[in-house]
Amino acid sequence: MTSLDQVQIAGVPWPRYKLVALALGLIVFAVVGLVTVSAAPAVLLAAGTSTVVWLAFGLRRPHRR
Repeated sequence: MTSLDQVQIAGVPWPRYKLVALALGLIVFAVVGLVTVSAAPAVLLAAGTSTVVWLAFGLRRPHRR
C-alpha cells in the first residue's frame, strides 16, 4: 500500500476505501431517512452498504506479507 492509498486521521493511517465506505453509508442513511422518514430502514441500509463496500474493496486490495 502506498502513501497515496492512505489518509492520516489523528496520526493514524486509514486506507481510502474505508473512508469511501463510511461516506457512502452516510449518504445512504441521509437519503433513505429523508425518503422513508424512519430511522430503522435508514440505519439498516446504511450499515449494509458500508459493510459491503468496505469488504469488497478490502478483498480487492493487495495484501502485504
